[in-house]
Amino acid sequence: MDLILLAVPFFFVLIAAELVADRVRGQRNFTLADSINSLSTGALSTSTGLLTKGVGLVTYALAWEHLALLRLPQQAWWVWVLAFVLYDFCYYWLHRLGHERNVLWAAHSVHHQSEEYNLTTALRQTSSGFIFAWVFYLPLALVGVPPLVFITVASLNLLYQFWVHTRHIPKLGWLEWILITPSNHRVHHAQNPVYLDRNYGGVFILWDRLFGTFKEEDPDEPVVFGVTTPLASWNPLWANLQFYAQLWNDARRTQRVWDKLRIWFMPTGWRPADVAARYPQAKPDLALFRKFEVALGRAQQAYVAVQFVVYVALGSYLMEVAERVPGAALVLGWSVMAVGLFVLGTLLENRPWARRLEWLRLLSNAPALYLAGALGLALITPLGWFLLLVYSLLSACGLAQCGRLALGAHGAKAPAQPEQGAKQQQAAEHP
Repeated sequence: MDLILLAVPFFFVLIAAELVADRVRGQRNFTLADSINSLSTGALSTSTGLLTKGVGLVTYALAWEHLALLRLPQQAWWVWVLAFVLYDFCYYWLHRLGHERNVLWAAHSVHHQSEEYNLTTALRQTSSGFIFAWVFYLPLALVGVPPLVFITVASLNLLYQFWVHTRHIPKLGWLEWILITPSNHRVHHAQNPVYLDRNYGGVFILWDRLFGTFKEEDPDEPVVFGVTTPLASWNPLWANLQFYAQLWNDARRTQRVWDKLRIWFMPTGWRPADVAARYPQAKPDLALFRKFEVALGRAQQAYVAVQFVVYVALGSYLMEVAERVPGAALVLGWSVMAVGLFVLGTLLENRPWARRLEWLRLLSNAPALYLAGALGLALITPLGWFLLLVYSLLSACGLAQCGRLALGAHGAKAPAQPEQGAKQQQAAEHP
């Protein structure tokens, strides 16, 4: 049973409830572009996971089968409780090193890029975390936690973390000493120097108190959310590549071969001395901080929002059929998701060439549907072709209307490259 798939409708109900709370309390914790960007990275992460989950599951199953020191009984309740606690302990160290080592931060930084803090931020996940994450959970296999128990407690741990991404819940008294709460996790998402690299637990704050990484939220030090090297983009593909690109550029520029290799595994913020001298990065000044935004007309925002709903439906469908379709079909589904979300990101950034890309995306829907039928991803019927035609015509009309209103001329233009926008805002030694 896929607990995450079952939880998706509840996620969106709770997001809607938080939006209502925002209105009632006169707060502004959501912006359309930021929310779609967070949800897009989540949708891309989920789609990527359908192709890569075997990395973690297969290695765990093999370790459990051949290296386990014990065989814990799957039916015993205490095994589930033990596994839940041990999983969070392993998650703490994965999460902590995800902030302390360059290559791990390159994957994890996606979750921290939002400069807002709301329930959509919880769904903002990396697409490359699978590369190293599996290593940190092998101790559970060695102890003898059965694979089914491991998969279930992993899902429960992730589900728990959803509700702590909100600004509407204050401190919760004695629970602050035991659990990760919204207050504890707000600290974790801060870029304030006093809060950096704190509160790593997924469910329990006890690990942070035990290992010296706990920090309490201080009402006299309001949290500034985001990362100290801003993403400055609404594109989910660039969100996943940003810090890898930064590391690659530093590795390419340095003259020392040893530095080209070790930069990936050095502490976050470390740069080769010759590169740091030639390409210095300024320390952040939160007094000058401003959130990234691109002004868009309402019609263009509405158009992107409607198109994004289509990709939410597609992502949910892929999760539903993933176990029943061949790998090639999942690759096609992932490709359609990645390209579509990329194009929507360019529309949110108001790129001068975004509408041309959108026309190409709409034209590509017919061949994509044909391939979906050929690969067994979907059963193609005359009704399906008719619905695609209606969708394409309505989308074309909406896009043409946005063009006639010339919204791009009235909105603030996005920087020519996301990296330039980041430099215009701020840069920092710590990512």
